[in-house]
Amino acid sequence: MLVDDDVVFARVLGRALSARGFAVCTANSADEALEQLGPDRGLRPDCAVLDLNLGGSSGLKLIGAIRQANPDCRILVLTGYASISTAVDAIKLGADQYLAKPTEVDAIVRALLDAHAPDQDDAGDSTLSVPRLEWEHIQRVLAENGGNISATARALKMHRRTLQRKLIKRPVRE
Repeated sequence: MLVDDDVVFARVLGRALSARGFAVCTANSADEALEQLGPDRGLRPDCAVLDLNLGGSSGLKLIGAIRQANPDCRILVLTGYASISTAVDAIKLGADQYLAKPTEVDAIVRALLDAHAPDQDDAGDSTLSVPRLEWEHIQRVLAENGGNISATARALKMHRRTLQRKLIKRPVRE
């Protein structure tokens, strides 16, 4: 099961996964995915790729329904706005893997097929850059404040408008 509100991306990824032997069904919204998982359709996916942001809704809300349909389903959360707080939330809710876009199809396939958690020894010695650490910290504090920009700005001792400018930018790549 592939759930992404970007129709073109979903079509391209669906074709790539089909070419690698997966039987793919796609949904472009959380409601469409829930409809496919409903008792009348009876879809029981073995693997699921969920976009974190589904047109204003959260792909994390689908994890419970997917687990109910098939408790053994491998769930991968894929997002263009990766942060430590959303990764932690995804794993707590039952996702097996979490990847940031853009990523290669082979990495997605490995994440879906690898039943083992990533080996901590394979993490390497790379450290995050200062801008990336700042982005991660802002995202964590924002999550702690329930998405409230003003409360987050006060907690970070930062002007609200400065925080808004930082949040408009995409996360720094590593």
